[in-house]
Amino acid sequence: MTTYLFLKWVHIIAMAYWLGGEWGAFNALRPTADTKLTPEERQRHMETAYRIDILPRASIILLLPIGLHMGALLNVQPLQGPWIVGMWVLVAGWLSITFGAFFNSDTDLGAKLTRIDESFRYVVIALLLIFGIYSIVTGWPFTAPWYAAKVSLYGVALIIGLTLRINMRKLADSFRTLVAGPNPEAEARVNVQLALGRGLGYVNWVVIATVAYFGVAKPIF
Repeated sequence: MTTYLFLKWVHIIAMAYWLGGEWGAFNALRPTADTKLTPEERQRHMETAYRIDILPRASIILLLPIGLHMGALLNVQPLQGPWIVGMWVLVAGWLSITFGAFFNSDTDLGAKLTRIDESFRYVVIALLLIFGIYSIVTGWPFTAPWYAAKVSLYGVALIIGLTLRINMRKLADSFRTLVAGPNPEAEARVNVQLALGRGLGYVNWVVIATVAYFGVAKPIF
């Protein structure tokens, strides 16, 4: 198996975990809107969704080095050799921070690691959108239009994913308030946050499907 085929295989697996994990977290959150359940039961569903969410959260990060490495092998992006190695090392560190935040979610360390994780995402989103859109217009640094479009849409998916993470954190805070006792304001916030999550989830699935299309079809436009 060549390096490219191996990366393609891992890419497919990561995409499956990304899409499937988002669907799993989405459905795990559904019972949290059921007011017939106790706040404790609803919170348990929330925690289940959070545990499922680590898969797409990690997969979307892993897709970055895979995509850039495959782009280097196809000669559609200029980062080669040492740059690719450095990128893998950097992403390995990023994944460690993400999993560290997950396993320490209820601690001050977890909150600190979450902020670091989100800071990485802001930087990566900005770089992807700037270089992706610039390449669509000028043909540099990504020389293939389909690759530039895929990079840009990946940046959009990261924005949606980051928004979903922040929304889920706010949802968890609202449930902590409900567990302490009936609270109409917290209940209203839960409904708004769940509605936002559903809407973003639908949009995200369309974006993920479109990213996959550009990677498979490689259209010329």
